[in-house]
Amino acid sequence: MKLLILNGPNLNLLGIREPNIYGKETYTDLCERIRAYADQKGIDVRLVQSNHEGALVDAIQAAYFDGLDGIVINPGAYTHTSIALLDAIKGVNLPTVEVHISDPDTREEFRKISYLRAACIATVKGRGTQGYLE
Repeated sequence: MKLLILNGPNLNLLGIREPNIYGKETYTDLCERIRAYADQKGIDVRLVQSNHEGALVDAIQAAYFDGLDGIVINPGAYTHTSIALLDAIKGVNLPTVEVHISDPDTREEFRKISYLRAACIATVKGRGTQGYLE
């Protein structure tokens, strides 16, 4: 199995940005944790992080053209704003799971809206970085 693990804006600041919400684990720690888990399960993972919407769309499309089996995406703030990411996920028709470290439903009102959820087979939220492994 081959998966794209896609992280959106500000995920590169894990451990620095609001550790009371997102924890103290760094983005590098998260990547190492995902790789170790994937190796243990025999899953080939491609990890991508970008603060740029177009780069995320490009990564989603590349997942299709490269024959990947699915996507795990933490779209960050683009969760609440990006029809482009929604359309990209719909366009490639790969099973996609939306993951959030915090639970957006318990935060500000605008965070309760996810444009991507309509194209995802599941959403994991509020489980910290463990949610990526689930």
